[in-house]
Amino acid sequence: MEKKSNLKTSAFGLAKGAELLSDDNFAVQSFNDITVAILCDGVGSAKEGREASRRTVEYFINNFKLKPQAWTIPQALEQFTNSINNILYSESQMNYQKPEFLTTLTIIVIDGNRLYGANIGDSRIYLLRDTKLFQLSTDHIINEKNKTHILTKVVGISDRIEPYIFENNLEEQDHILLCSDGLYTEMSEDEIIEKIPLLANGIVKYVNNKMYENLRDDTSAIVVKYIKDDEVAIRKRQILTIPESLSENETIDKFTLIKPLIQNRRTWLASENGQDFVLKFPDIEAIDSEEILNLFIREAWNGRRIESDFFPKAFIPEDRIYRYYVMEIFDGENLENILNEKGTFDTVSALEILKTLLLSSQYLLKLDLVNGDIKPDNMIRLKNGDFRLVDYGSIVEIFSINSKAGTPSYLAPERFKGSAISEQSEIFSMGVTIYRLLTKKYPYGEIEPFQTPSFHSKPISVSEQNDTVPEWFSIVVLRMIHSNTEIRYKYFSEVLFDIENSDKVEPIYSKDSPLLERDPLKFYKIGFWIMLAVNIFQFI
Repeated sequence: MEKKSNLKTSAFGLAKGAELLSDDNFAVQSFNDITVAILCDGVGSAKEGREASRRTVEYFINNFKLKPQAWTIPQALEQFTNSINNILYSESQMNYQKPEFLTTLTIIVIDGNRLYGANIGDSRIYLLRDTKLFQLSTDHIINEKNKTHILTKVVGISDRIEPYIFENNLEEQDHILLCSDGLYTEMSEDEIIEKIPLLANGIVKYVNNKMYENLRDDTSAIVVKYIKDDEVAIRKRQILTIPESLSENETIDKFTLIKPLIQNRRTWLASENGQDFVLKFPDIEAIDSEEILNLFIREAWNGRRIESDFFPKAFIPEDRIYRYYVMEIFDGENLENILNEKGTFDTVSALEILKTLLLSSQYLLKLDLVNGDIKPDNMIRLKNGDFRLVDYGSIVEIFSINSKAGTPSYLAPERFKGSAISEQSEIFSMGVTIYRLLTKKYPYGEIEPFQTPSFHSKPISVSEQNDTVPEWFSIVVLRMIHSNTEIRYKYFSEVLFDIENSDKVEPIYSKDSPLLERDPLKFYKIGFWIMLAVNIFQFI
């Protein structure tokens, strides 16, 4: 049980029957000025129901910890719901070709004396005030004549979903109950009213005893008691200025601008107390465009979430007047500049760069993120020889469909047709990057914005253009940039395995290649049996 100054919270659940594991997952956490309580019930008929509920709970808790300040709570509830829904739906399509990551969702957020909530499916949210019980959530079900019900909406069922969202003011001694259907289907309304004050442990154990410790369904509950009004009930949204122009020696809060780092003059080298930083400001269009502003807010938010040595550390000053975020500065040289000034990279460096890209991408994947714009211009080599990634502007959630992230010459063929960003499309971008660093060329030629490229031609192998590159590594790169997704690597781990086990790298053959070329042993075996059959037939 966790106790905040104005709240008492509890959470508890039991698996059905003799099961050891429940498909329900839940969490309650308080951070900054808000408390988040979430309960998800994985759909039992789906292969990945339990995993979907676990990941959904984890996703919301992790993302609300660093919710962009400019987002309202209802806006965040809708954004986060659609993001995890799209992730689960797309992963189902990739792995099963049908929805299998399915879960219900109930979530509340308490900010001061204001209650916000959302739900999808048949898990419920109740409010007990005095002796009256109110169901705040809505059931997304169709009731059948045999008293069973069919879910009409769950997280992960389609590529887009609309959560039911509500908000209310809380009063002292209010109780909020989040519960799975395993609880409320076994209790009358009067029983719920009577048992909510026993908190989560008490109400779940009451149902368990009522069912003679043989629950028919997983049964979970979260109970939050609102004790008193918070003195800082509602925070005021900070109004931040987006500067239209920036100049050298200008002071932004406590930072002094030194020089712009990119042509649009929105990313600056700056200093504060003798220490250098990078300050990134939103584009001027963000002044009038909520969409562009939200993209920048998400960029800064992602920067705060990422805690890996592969990326610069990012932070947002709490006492700022202007809208920007701050990054540590890496002392190194841009890979694009090195390529243009010093020529192609050697194989050892290219392998180290590829490994950096793969490991950093695996880290991002744990946050359900992808880089989105892998290319030499977004990497630097430090003075000690290590490689780092330096741009947060393109980092997006995996399986994003509407994202404009990426540079045309590095985009996978399917991205030009509107396909979602995936591990495979990121592998293609990595492959183009390594190909270019080793040859100074693009495998399919340079692609201009708004151009409709063709990927029908077969790229010349790296080893044919750079004889210092071993054949096995050339094969790895060709597989990474293959236009056919059935031949291209599917996962980062597959690429990592091949570069760490060069003796196991197999040649690439198309379906049209002769059997003798694709599988000589099988060819000769078939030939042997054919010749044997012919000889036997001749003697008959």
